[in-house]
Amino acid sequence: MDRDQLTVMPLLMLDLDNTLVDRDAAFQAAAIALLAEHALPATDIEWLMTLDASGYTPKPAVAEAMADRYGQALPETAIRTLLDHGAADRVVLAETTREALTKALTDGWTCVIVTNGRTVQQETKIRKTGLDRLVQGWVISEHVGHRKPGPEIFQAAAEAVGVPLSGAWIIGDSPHADIAGANALGLRSVWVSDGRPWLQDSYRPTHVADDVSFAINFVISTT
Repeated sequence: MDRDQLTVMPLLMLDLDNTLVDRDAAFQAAAIALLAEHALPATDIEWLMTLDASGYTPKPAVAEAMADRYGQALPETAIRTLLDHGAADRVVLAETTREALTKALTDGWTCVIVTNGRTVQQETKIRKTGLDRLVQGWVISEHVGHRKPGPEIFQAAAEAVGVPLSGAWIIGDSPHADIAGANALGLRSVWVSDGRPWLQDSYRPTHVADDVSFAINFVISTT
């Protein structure tokens, strides 16, 4: 592929949590360790995962609920460590995801991560897993001041890597944040379902894939 071909390849925007990395598995592992360390009921893991809601519950609300439930049995510093570092310190990048991203790069795609969240946490995940070496850039909602599904964060992602937004693909696990965001911009999308059924009637993804590696391979094989 020559340089001219590389410059016209469309943009591939990818969600981070529970798309490129299994954020929930990382948080669960950290929460299980926390419960064991402080001799708290292991069965509380279900309550904690429901409370966390895949990171969508605001961190202050999670911290307050945990403090109310455990009181002096769980120090505030332990709660803060879980919420600030638990998932970020434990995420891993699946080899199949690494291989799919490498193929996308080899084929000339411009890949950029678009994620909601706090800058320090999200950048820790990106660098710890080596994603910083597999994408051309990333935008984080706290840093740019806009959240998905708002169009501004996707526009910021395109500007960050110097590639037009027109013709871009969006891959993500959230119907609301990722697929609705793509739909509003008239962009193609792949929903990473992890076996879940699609329940929205007002919009649909271009394609559904079980995991992100299948999603990436679908996009680069059809464009």
